[in-house]
Amino acid sequence: MKAVVMREPGSIDVLAVDELPEPVAGPGQVVVQVAFSGVNFMDIGVREGRYWKEMPGHKAIGVEGAGTVLSVGSRVVDFVPGQRVAWAYVPGSYAERIAVSADSLVPVPDGINDRTAAAVMMQGLTASHFATDFYPVRPGDIALVHAAAGGVGQLLTQIIKLHGGTVIARVSHASKIEAARAAGADHVIVDAGSAFADEVRRLSGGLGVHVVYDGSGEVTFQGSIDSLRPCGTLCWYGPGLGQPPTIALPSLPRSIKVGYAVYHDHVSTPALLRARARRLFEWIQAGQLRVEIGGQYPLADVSLAHSALAERTSTGKLLLRP
Repeated sequence: MKAVVMREPGSIDVLAVDELPEPVAGPGQVVVQVAFSGVNFMDIGVREGRYWKEMPGHKAIGVEGAGTVLSVGSRVVDFVPGQRVAWAYVPGSYAERIAVSADSLVPVPDGINDRTAAAVMMQGLTASHFATDFYPVRPGDIALVHAAAGGVGQLLTQIIKLHGGTVIARVSHASKIEAARAAGADHVIVDAGSAFADEVRRLSGGLGVHVVYDGSGEVTFQGSIDSLRPCGTLCWYGPGLGQPPTIALPSLPRSIKVGYAVYHDHVSTPALLRARARRLFEWIQAGQLRVEIGGQYPLADVSLAHSALAERTSTGKLLLRP
């Protein structure tokens, strides 16, 4: 059974496709034939040694995917062989087959193909958390979405629009304007650094936005604060791109609120995971949510996928096909 492993932390050169033992379904587990694996910034952080430090150096990576159940272990009652499933956080997902806890799986409806299911899980659940739980967008709200042409950014833009909000999108290059517009952005700012706040305030009538969704690391942090209106909310995420500076609470202006959003809080039980995923699938089937696939690679080309994501040359979701 082939899987992508990393020999040690480092650059893309540490990645290799190795032959691993066939997975076996233990109690409460399901063995899945992987159709597609999602590529995420978290995977780059694992490869570079910033995450999973407690795990041995030689390990299979990847956390997301979709496929078909091959076998089930004892105590599994919700899934049967032949059923299509998807998951959002299962280490070792860059593989042909994987043993997964049944609690980590969601059923995939017939109207959703495997590519879409694999592409929407982690980023879709993340975007859903940001716009429905962390800061529930209401009609009339104005939101600033950073990296709006990326996988999370495009889904987040669409969910904000579903809830009646207005989206100011920031992209790093003019080549990404079209992707942000296609997702429904009302305004697009091209800025590769931190000089966007004045334009955000102009586009929001001089008041600033109700909420900023910022996963772009340290470089955009101050600009995001400057973009908020009184009592606005900064939804910060993505520590893999750099930590924000240390701030003294009394220095925060305009009674704004700053928080670190973690998608696991959105899906803290199997029931919540399946309910949130079902809602994503329903939006897709209703034509209210579009998932853009930015690239698809065989396992052997995993280094190309990592490079495209790290260098931000892609838009939408990148997938591996075992």
